[in-house]
Amino acid sequence: MQQYYIWTFGCQMNTADSQHLASELERMGYRAAQDPDAADIHVVNTCVVRQSAEDKAMTRLGMLGKLKRQQPETVIGVMGCMVGVRDPLHLRKKLPYVDVFMPPSEPAPMVEFLSGRTSESELIEQESQARHLRDQLQDGELILPAHEQHNLITAHVPIVYGCSHACSFCIIPFRRGVERSRSIGEIVAHVRSLAQQGVKEITLLGQIVDRYGMDIPDGPDLADLLRVVHGVAEEYGVERLRFLTSHPNWMTDKLLDTVAELPRVMPHIEVPVQAGDNEVLERMKRGYTVEQYERLIDKIRSRIPDVAINTDIIVGFCGETDSQFQNTYDLLERLKLDKIHIARYSPRPNTVSERRMDDDVTEEEKKRRSDALEDLHARNSAENNARWLGRTVQVLVEEQHKGKWRGRTPQNKLVFFEDSDREWRGHVVDVEIVWTGPWSMQGRLPGSKPTTSQVDPLIVFAG
Repeated sequence: MQQYYIWTFGCQMNTADSQHLASELERMGYRAAQDPDAADIHVVNTCVVRQSAEDKAMTRLGMLGKLKRQQPETVIGVMGCMVGVRDPLHLRKKLPYVDVFMPPSEPAPMVEFLSGRTSESELIEQESQARHLRDQLQDGELILPAHEQHNLITAHVPIVYGCSHACSFCIIPFRRGVERSRSIGEIVAHVRSLAQQGVKEITLLGQIVDRYGMDIPDGPDLADLLRVVHGVAEEYGVERLRFLTSHPNWMTDKLLDTVAELPRVMPHIEVPVQAGDNEVLERMKRGYTVEQYERLIDKIRSRIPDVAINTDIIVGFCGETDSQFQNTYDLLERLKLDKIHIARYSPRPNTVSERRMDDDVTEEEKKRRSDALEDLHARNSAENNARWLGRTVQVLVEEQHKGKWRGRTPQNKLVFFEDSDREWRGHVVDVEIVWTGPWSMQGRLPGSKPTTSQVDPLIVFAG
C-alpha cells in the first residue's frame, strides 16, 4: 500500500488545505506515512507571506530533489501560495523534478496525476480499500487519516477562500485569488464529517473571515453561518466553535451579539491592527484609524464577557519612523491585548509596498522593535493571565505533554494539569488555576491536592 507525507508551512488555511488533500488521497486508497522516509508521495504545502516561510519550503524541496534523483519513482508535489492561482511557469523551470503543482486549496492536480499513473489492478485494490471509509460518510465529506480519527481534537474549516481586500504589504490576493465563499451546505458537510470522526473544536477560516458571504448576492453573513454551524455542533457533539481572522472594517454588531449569545462560540477574537500609527496604517491601506480600532476593542469587551482579543503587528514597515513605532508600542501598552503575533516586514513580489515603497528600516532596527514588543507582550500577557488565578475554568483537553494533560480555555489560553487516573483527551473538564505565567497556566482538578510541579513558577510552557 502506497503512503503519502505532507509537509505544511504557514497559516491555518494551509493546514486545512493539507487536510483536504489528505482526505482525497485517503479516498483513493493511499495511507498517511507516520515516518516521511516511508512515503512514496511527498507534498510540500507552501507559504510566501514572509520570506522566512518561503525559505523553509524551498529548503525542504531541495532535500526532496535529492530524494527524487535517488528514487525516481517517488512522487513530488508542491501546493499552496508558492504555486498561486496562475500557471507557475517560473516554478516549473526552477523545480524540474516536481511532478505536480497544485494551487492553494486545490488537490485535483495530484488526484488526476495519480489516477493517470495507476494500473487498473491497482485502482481496483485501492477502491476496495477506500470503499469502507467512504461508506461511513456522505458525498463531499472529509476523511481524516486513520491515525487522526478520534485522536484529532481541533480542526480548521475554510469558509471563504482568497481575499479581495488588498493591503499594500500582502501577497495573498495575488496567490490565492479573489474571495470565494463556500456554500452553507458544503461547510455543514465538512463540519459534520469532522465531528463524526471525533473532532471537538472547529475553527472557521477566512483571510478576512467576517467577509463571508459578501460575494453571494443576498447571501448569508458570518453571523448567519455561525447559527447554522452551532446547530450542527449541538447535534454532533462539537464542544467549541471559533473563527479567524477578522478585520476591523468588517466586524459588525450583529456578529459580536451572535458570539455573545451562542454558548459554543468561544469568547476569543482575532482582529489584527498591524500598526498603531495612522500614517503607517494609511500606507498599509488598512482602511481604518487607530482611534476606530480602539473603539472597536472597547465595543468587543463591552459585548462579550471575559473575551480574549488577539492581534497582529508588522514592525519596520516601509517608512516607519521611531516615533511611529512608539505609537504602536503605546497603543499595545494601553490596550493590553491577550496575544500579539509579531512579524518583521519583508517585501513580497508584486505587492504595492514592494513596487512603490522603499524597505528603508534596517534589519537590526526591525529586530530591536520586534524584541521591544515581545517584552511588552510578555508583561501584558502575564498581567492578563493573573486574573485567572484561583478561578475554575473549563479546559478542552487536547493531549498529554511531559506527563501532564494539556488543553485550552474558552479564551484559547493554554492550561496544564495532572491526573493519572482518567483519559481526558477530547473532554471538557473543570480545572482550578493555581499558577499563571505569560504563556500558560497550571491547574488542578477541584478537590485534588496541589503538587510541587503545579505551583512551581519555573515550569513555563510556550503555547
